Amino acid sequence: MDKSAIDSILQQLQSTSALASGVKKDASTDGVLKVDFSEKLESAINQINSAQNKADTLSQQFISDQPNIDLHEVMISLQKANISFQSMVQVRNKLVSAYQEVMNMQV
Repeated sequence: MDKSAIDSILQQLQSTSALASGVKKDASTDGVLKVDFSEKLESAINQINSAQNKADTLSQQFISDQPNIDLHEVMISLQKANISFQSMVQVRNKLVSAYQEVMNMQV
């Protein structure tokens, strides 16, 4: 492989990595990478909400004896929803703690 092909592959990997992590290029700062915290937080909350809605829907379907819903699917979705909710609570606790530290700083 020649150098230009390797550079091209590296550039594609970096752009894909940036897309996957939610990093955007800001035109006003000449290519400096920037992450919008509120968008990330909203996206995470929406994912947690959808996981809980899916678990609730599956459990309701299982209770109503629908034939294509298995108990293990219901239990797995409930555990996923629980773990994601607990993670969100821990992130919230860290944010509150960081806020309190900043507010207690002396100026």
